[in-house]
Amino acid sequence: MRKVVSLGKLVDLVKKLKNQGKKIVLVGGCFDVLHPGHVIFLEKAKKAGGILVILLEPDQKVKALKGVDRPIHTQKMRAKVLSALQAVDFCLMLPLLKSEAAYDKVIQKIQPDIIAATQGYRENLHHQRAAQLVGARLKYVTKVIANHSTSRILSRSD
Repeated sequence: MRKVVSLGKLVDLVKKLKNQGKKIVLVGGCFDVLHPGHVIFLEKAKKAGGILVILLEPDQKVKALKGVDRPIHTQKMRAKVLSALQAVDFCLMLPLLKSEAAYDKVIQKIQPDIIAATQGYRENLHHQRAAQLVGARLKYVTKVIANHSTSRILSRSD
């Protein structure tokens, strides 16, 4: 089965999986240059529920968040790398969403059981609100993992 799916296909898959008693864990992010911190986070997120779904930010959003030299890898390339990971069940390549309300609509369609997050990360207020909106549980699966960030990797001169 293909792991990179459209929103419509994902919604259908989630309904079937939930009918089988599976728990859906939702995470989101840029995942531009994959590093051990990402892998640890994704593995722990999967363990939190069972079926791991990634909402992958588009290139325009990565550029806005991380700077003009980013992303290093296109959204399509990032989705390919993420879908190769054993922990990842499905990856949705998001279009450019210009408001939290637009993200909310996507999350409402997916209806996750758990939204996994990193403790201490700046987006957690949105995660809390989104979890409440759909009756999901917000679960912090890791703390920020020191020495593992894409920005730190890219700033090395060696």
